[in-house]
Amino acid sequence: MSSIPEGWSYGPWHDGPDPLQAPVDLRDALDELGRDVMNGSSPRSALEELLRRGTRNTQGLDDLTRRLWERRREIQQRHNLDGTLRDVQRLLDEALEAERRELFPNPSDDARFKEAELDALPSGTAAAVRELANYQWESSEARAKYEEIRELLGRELLGSRFEGMKEALQQTTPEDVEAINQMLSDLNALLAAHAQGRPEVPELFEEFMANHGEFFPENPRTVDELIDVLAQRAAAAQRMMNSMTPEQRAELMELSQQAFGSPQLAQQMAQLDAQLQALRPGEDWSGSERMSGDDRLGLAEGAQAMSDLAELDALAEQLAQSYPGARLEDIDLEALTRQLGDEATVDARRLSELERQLRDQGLIERAPDGSLRLSPKALRQLGQTALADVLRAARGSGERDAANAGAAGELSGSSRHWQFGDTQPWDVPRTVRNAVLRTAGAGRGSVRLDVADVEIAETEHRARAAVALLVDTSWSMVQEGRWLPMKRTALALHQLISTRYRTDALQLITFGRYATAIELPRLIGMEGTWEQGTNAHHALLLAGRHLRRHPDAQPVVLMVTDGEPTAHLEPDGTAEFSYPPEPATLRKTIFEVDRLAKLGASLTVFRLGDDPRLNAFVDLLARRSGGRVLAPDADGLGAAVVGDYLRTRRKL
Repeated sequence: MSSIPEGWSYGPWHDGPDPLQAPVDLRDALDELGRDVMNGSSPRSALEELLRRGTRNTQGLDDLTRRLWERRREIQQRHNLDGTLRDVQRLLDEALEAERRELFPNPSDDARFKEAELDALPSGTAAAVRELANYQWESSEARAKYEEIRELLGRELLGSRFEGMKEALQQTTPEDVEAINQMLSDLNALLAAHAQGRPEVPELFEEFMANHGEFFPENPRTVDELIDVLAQRAAAAQRMMNSMTPEQRAELMELSQQAFGSPQLAQQMAQLDAQLQALRPGEDWSGSERMSGDDRLGLAEGAQAMSDLAELDALAEQLAQSYPGARLEDIDLEALTRQLGDEATVDARRLSELERQLRDQGLIERAPDGSLRLSPKALRQLGQTALADVLRAARGSGERDAANAGAAGELSGSSRHWQFGDTQPWDVPRTVRNAVLRTAGAGRGSVRLDVADVEIAETEHRARAAVALLVDTSWSMVQEGRWLPMKRTALALHQLISTRYRTDALQLITFGRYATAIELPRLIGMEGTWEQGTNAHHALLLAGRHLRRHPDAQPVVLMVTDGEPTAHLEPDGTAEFSYPPEPATLRKTIFEVDRLAKLGASLTVFRLGDDPRLNAFVDLLARRSGGRVLAPDADGLGAAVVGDYLRTRRKL
C-alpha cells in the first residue's frame, strides 16, 4: 500500500465548487423550464419556480428556506436568556453560604456584626453584589466565589460585544483588565475621530490594530469594516436585552457595573454602544425575540443566538430572491454553511451554477422589451425532447420511427457545412480535405477531425409539402388540460420539419376569437386567456393563404380543436360570436374547407373531447375535404399529429 507523499494532505474541498461533483443536468432542467413556460408561465417565473423547486439531485430554495425556519424555531424553543443572572445568583448563594460557615464557630462580636451585615443584604441579586463590593470576607472560598462573579460578569459583558472574547479571558489578571480598558478607550477615541471625519483616521486605525489586533479575529482591513463587525454584534446584544423582562434588564445593567470590579469597563462599553448606534443606525437596535426554552444562555451566548437569528433572517431573504436584481450569487455561502452545514451549501452552489449555465449557454435570453424568453437554442433542445417523446409514443402505437426521414433524394453534387440537426450523409472526401487543410495550416503533424470540418452531401427532395397546423387556443383548451399537449405537439412537428424535412413550409396558426399566424417562440410563451369564440373559419382562411404562397408544394392542413366553430370573420374584419353556432358561422367555415379541397389540400381534424355536436361537424368537414378525423387523448395528441404528417409525407 503506497503512502501519502510528504507535504500532501487530503480533506474536504472548500475552494469553490467541487471539481469531482457531477455537472448540473441542463437537459432535465430545460425540460422542466419548458414545461412550465408552455403551461403559461413566463420564462422568468418558470426559472424562479425551477430554482424554488430544485431538481432531482438538488434541494430547491424552498427546501433550504424551510430548513432555515426550522433552525430558527429550534433556537427560540431551546434557549432562555437568563443564564448569566442564574449563574450570578448561584455564585452569590455559594459565597454567602461559605462565609456563614466560616463565621458560625467564631465567638467574636466582629463575627456577629458580619452575620448581621449579611442578613441585611438587599433581596435583589444586583443590589446584593453591589453592597458586597467593600465587604471584608473571612472565608477565602467565599472571596473566590465573589471574585468569580466579577470575572464572569466581565467575560459575559465583553463576550456579548466581541466574538470569542469570553473564551479568551478564562484566566483574567489585573494586567488583562487594564489592557481591555485601554483597548476600549482607544477604540472609542478612534470611532469619535471617524465620526468627526478627521483626516488622520486611517493612520489611527493602523495604530489601533497594531496595538489591539488580537482582540479582533475578524481582521478588519478598514475602520468601516471594524465598525460593521462591532455594530452587528452590539445590535445583537441590544436585541438580547430587549428580549428580557424589564426586571432582568435592570438587574443586568446594575450588575455590569461590577464587571471585573471596574465600573470604568461598563462606562466604556456604554460609550461604545452609543457611538456604534450613531454610526450604524440601520442595524436592528430595537428588535426582540421570544425565547422559551430551558437551555439558559449567558450574555455572550445570548448575543451569539441573536446574531444567528439575524443571519438566518438575512439568508431567508437571500433565498427568497424577491428584491430587485436578485441573483443566487448573493447568497452568503459561509453563513449558509454555519447555519445548515456543507450539504446545504452544495445545493445552493448547484442552483447558482444551474442559473448561470442556463444564461451563459444561451438557453435564456432577453427580448427587446427586456423580458426573459427561451432562446432558439433552448427551443431546439425542447423540440428534440418533444419529438423523441412523440416518436416513442408513435412506435408504441404501431407507427414506424422515421429516423432517416427526409434524407432520401437525388444527390445534387454540392455540399455544405454540417449544421445542428442535419441527418444527411457526410461528404467524406471534402470532410477529410477540410481537416487536412486546417491541421496543415496550424503546423500540426497529425490530422484530427473537428465538427467544423464536417460537410454533408446535399440532396434534392423529390417532393415538398406546405403544412398548416391549426391549433385551438380557446379557454376550454386550458380548462380541460389540453394546453401543454397542444404546445408540445406544435414543438415536435416544428422540430421534425426543421431538421428532417427542411424543404417543407410549416405555418403555425392559433385560433380563438380570432386566428393568427404565429412563430414558434411566441406560441410556446403564449398564456391562456379567457375569451369567447372558436373561429375555425378565420384559421382555415389563413391556412389557405399559406398554401397559395407555395403552389409547387403538396398542401397539408392539420387542425386541432376541442369545440365546434362558434365565431366567424365578417368582411370588415370583426369576429362575430354566437353560441349555439349561427348558420352563417357553419356556412362560412365549410366554405373555406371547400376552397382548401379545391387546392388539393388534405385536411385532418384532431378532435379532443366527445361533444356530439363537435363530432357531427368535424365528420362533415372530413367528408367535404376528403380528409379524416382522429380522436386521440391529450397525451397521444403529439403522436397522432406527427404520425399523420409522416403518413402524408410518405405518400409523396
